Amino acid sequence: MIKPEELKLATQWLHALRSEIGKAVVGQAQAVEQMLVAVVASGHVLVEGVPGLGKTLLARALTQALRLQYARVQFTPDLMPADVIGHSVLDDTGAGLGRLRVRQGPVFTNLLLADEINRAPAKTQSALLEVMQEYQATLEGQTLPLPRPFIVMATQNPVDTEGTYPLPEAQLDRFLLHVRIGYPTHEEEAAVVQLVTTGRAGHELPLEAVQPVLDDVQVLELQRLSGQVLADEKVIDYAVRVVRATRNWPGLEVGAGPRASVALVRTARAMALINGRDFITPDDVAAQALAVLRHRVTMAPDAQIEGRDIDELLQAALDSVEAPRL
Repeated sequence: MIKPEELKLATQWLHALRSEIGKAVVGQAQAVEQMLVAVVASGHVLVEGVPGLGKTLLARALTQALRLQYARVQFTPDLMPADVIGHSVLDDTGAGLGRLRVRQGPVFTNLLLADEINRAPAKTQSALLEVMQEYQATLEGQTLPLPRPFIVMATQNPVDTEGTYPLPEAQLDRFLLHVRIGYPTHEEEAAVVQLVTTGRAGHELPLEAVQPVLDDVQVLELQRLSGQVLADEKVIDYAVRVVRATRNWPGLEVGAGPRASVALVRTARAMALINGRDFITPDDVAAQALAVLRHRVTMAPDAQIEGRDIDELLQAALDSVEAPRL
């Protein structure tokens, strides 16, 4: 049970966090909200969008507002697992002369931006499986825990698919959310141009106004509170029915598994906390359904030939499930 003063404080923290991110990221309200959901629910995010829509800026702004460690890895076809996890080197200095010394890779951070993750081969992609699921990495037989909180924000370009390696279903399932970033409105794009081109060089991101408002201890407290948000049995049943509807829906060849039901309730709890409530509603479940499910289902070949969109099919399945009245 969340105490009233804890709920009030959490709401203030999240409002301040959203405000600071908004100083650098113009528009993209849904993407920003879903990143907050991932932070509160302690989950990883796969962000899909064409280049130039602010995916890296969103990750940098979030990290700066949270006062967290940040690392970026540009995934390429020649990237090796050791480039991500780390490796051993021969120590040729000091008292450790001649011994192997473990050099930790960029995954040992709080927020890891895996840019264009689908450009690396499967061997390198799979290096993140243990990291994302168990929050640890194995180096030279040593199991090393990762800093907490730990969040992977991976990006992929949906248009340029030449020379890419589609993520396997096992790895896709490790992402809590699959976020799609679309083009901004005319007004938002004009505001972006004004913000980015005024008083700064071309390589500079508009991050100087973003101030740190939360630290790692506060983020972990938000994640703890999220787990205490009340979930009525009827709402949990609704979330399960939504996921199960994908398993025999026309146009979907493979439906979502039980991990999707867990993710749906986790994100609904985070959404409720962001909105200042200590209980979830069917609307919280419905609001996160597409982002939770779109990477966990597979379209049937005939639906692909007809040019159907995965979100269209999922929305129809969601609409077919009757929400409970509380």
